[in-house]
Amino acid sequence: MCGIVGVVAERNAVPILLEGLRRLEYRGYDSAGVALLGTDGKISRVRAHGKVARLEEALEATPCVGGTGIAHTRWATHGAPSERNAHPHVSQGDTLALVHNGIIENYEILRDELVDLGYAFTSETDTEVVANRIHYRSKGADDLLTAVQRTVKELDGAYALAVISQTDPETIIVARQGAPVVLGLGIGENFVASDVSALLPVTRKFIFLEEGDVARINRESITVFDAQGSQVERPVRESELSNDAVERGQFRHYMLKEIYEQPLAVANTLSERISHSRVLEAAFGQDAARVFARVKSVDIIACGTSYHAAMVARYLIEELCRIPCRVDIASEYRYRNPVVSPDSLFVTISQSGETADTLAALRLAKEGGYLSTLSICNVPESSLVRESELVLMTRAGPEIGVASTKAFTTQLAALSLLALVLARHHGATPEQEAGWVRQLQAMPALIEKALELDATIRILAERFADKKHALFLGRGIQYPIALEGALKLKEISYIHAEAYPAGELKHGPLALVDDDMPVIAVAPNNALLEKLKSNLQEVRARGGELFVFADPASGMKSEPGVTVIEMPNHIEHLQESVLYTIPLQLLSYHVAVLKGTDVDQPRNLAKSVTVE
Repeated sequence: MCGIVGVVAERNAVPILLEGLRRLEYRGYDSAGVALLGTDGKISRVRAHGKVARLEEALEATPCVGGTGIAHTRWATHGAPSERNAHPHVSQGDTLALVHNGIIENYEILRDELVDLGYAFTSETDTEVVANRIHYRSKGADDLLTAVQRTVKELDGAYALAVISQTDPETIIVARQGAPVVLGLGIGENFVASDVSALLPVTRKFIFLEEGDVARINRESITVFDAQGSQVERPVRESELSNDAVERGQFRHYMLKEIYEQPLAVANTLSERISHSRVLEAAFGQDAARVFARVKSVDIIACGTSYHAAMVARYLIEELCRIPCRVDIASEYRYRNPVVSPDSLFVTISQSGETADTLAALRLAKEGGYLSTLSICNVPESSLVRESELVLMTRAGPEIGVASTKAFTTQLAALSLLALVLARHHGATPEQEAGWVRQLQAMPALIEKALELDATIRILAERFADKKHALFLGRGIQYPIALEGALKLKEISYIHAEAYPAGELKHGPLALVDDDMPVIAVAPNNALLEKLKSNLQEVRARGGELFVFADPASGMKSEPGVTVIEMPNHIEHLQESVLYTIPLQLLSYHVAVLKGTDVDQPRNLAKSVTVE
């Protein structure tokens, strides 16, 4: 989603703001801009439709200098992508400037009131309404802080705000409700951003604002006030991320780098969570053992790629634990009026921990009679983590590519740990758990072997580059992996792709199959293999071209119309979902490269979806 950077410093803020924006490009955006308080006390603003590089060009043409500034990358929600809708927005009279992440749901009411008061608007955004509302509320206010505090009490929706004003030089006021904001601490300078990664070149010390907080940032101090207006202390945390953790290194794209980081990422997910061939319940939180002993059913809520991980978890939990597991898309769960079974565990999955629909579902669930809430997440400072009772961090590290790769496989590893620890309370023996744990511990090495298929898949991708459609098939636990493969292909190559359980072919999808529709199947050597083979014969009988990622023991061989790519030997049941994901990621990547699309920042998409 949108990205915010802010600086209060003695030096020129522009280079810091631009570097911060570049580091937020992975979130997805359509325009960018900066606003600075100059030495003359006036606000100067430069905006550009398109990439940050366009903004840099605009700044070269119209240089701005100032020690206090804010910057923004926008992903359109209100108003089309354009320069006039780009942030920062200024108030009437150009006396204050503001950047905003999120959505103000009652902006039309506030806008109508402001129009009646004589305010004029130059954009279609909800953000300009907030800028003018603060300007209006500053009349009679002691300072900018008071005006912002008065304004946010009138706002309905989600927002992260950063405001500068001619009346309060060397000050940024920040407010947070439903959208993340982090404050960075420097020496004689301080910073604001929507993401830690934006500020790693200038600081590693951070304060994370909580819901309803408003903060005043000066060069020498940061003061935080809670939703009631009382001054509060928020802890200072030192980030463990290195400055180069978000660099591409030798890789052409972040996505490829992150695909290759998966052996280490999965190893990090499992690390310190297993001891003596058993999963450590305490890894989920201090109260986990008591909660897990009572769990009789599980509800899992997620969006996008995380939803596919949840579907895999349903197979594992029901098979290993023999308890019901329901999976919902967060945006549907919120409005479904669900029935909560007694002693149900509510699980949310999100890479960023700021996904708006998932957060809203969690808050709804906390009022719905669940036994407890558990978050599977990659960002320890995120809202989802802070608001869940139990937590398991995936430890994937920064994921810059919009199309999720290592976040997905680490989610699968984390959910496998959950399935195993729940199985312990539902009849699994120590010997069974030890066997499952060994399968998990072998996954990083097997991922390395799966990555050796890269060169083969790069050549295979040439047969997809001119296609318009593709069909993915899987059975059982591989059905959600087929869904994930189809999602990756459509996300970054813009090829229309669908996925089905292979047994559903004859119920409709076979009508799509012809010699121009590649069909991709995942075929592990499991109990459903023979049934899958029969389904694939249905494709061949209709002239469809098959590409099958198969176990060496599957008995499947390449022949005219059928290309079989052999997976590593000895992939066991708990390893299947992770290992068969790898070649599908590589396929989508190489097809996208051949088609020349923007692999890391695909059109119309954002990394962190912080609005409904």
